[in-house]
Amino acid sequence: MSASTRIALLSFDGFNELDSFIALGLLNRLRPLGLHAELCGPGHSVSSVNGVSVQLQRPLEWANEAEVVLFGAGLYTRSLAQNSALLDRLQLDPLRQLIGAQGSGSLLMARLGLLGDQPACTDASSKPWLIEAGARVLDEAFHAHGPIATASGGLAAQYLATWVMLSKAGEAATRDALHDVAPAGEKDEYVARLIKTVQAFLTPKN
Repeated sequence: MSASTRIALLSFDGFNELDSFIALGLLNRLRPLGLHAELCGPGHSVSSVNGVSVQLQRPLEWANEAEVVLFGAGLYTRSLAQNSALLDRLQLDPLRQLIGAQGSGSLLMARLGLLGDQPACTDASSKPWLIEAGARVLDEAFHAHGPIATASGGLAAQYLATWVMLSKAGEAATRDALHDVAPAGEKDEYVARLIKTVQAFLTPKN
């Protein structure tokens, strides 16, 4: 495990609260182990799809330094994908970073050339855009290969967070963090399902 793992949660105007806040809440439960997630994006603040305004904790370029970068979905993702001036500010590198996305955020990964030839998950409304960008879309909640992962649906943020936690903090710490927030009466089954789904995509050392 790294001594410190900086996690950039990329959030733009029109962002989906579930994508950003679920990941933020889960990942920061492992702050004592060095994981530190922060909202990152252009400007000083962004407004969500439901009009919730939040102050960003880090500028967009901080994502280039972080050990983990997660793209959330949003109302204006298709326009963002066509904004080359904005995307050029992101210089991400899967050789040294874990990079994930959910929903329409997968389109931004495709535009940045991060998906390569691997398939991706996204939501139904974003599927045509991702296909147009040259990606093969899976009807699955989560998929990962090496340092690249995608998920579909706002509640799939739990899969991306679990992927990061397993990769950076190990299974025991991940189980503890998930168990704390899982619904009462369903904790064991809930945690087991999440970990089983994600572990299928991890190398044996994880």
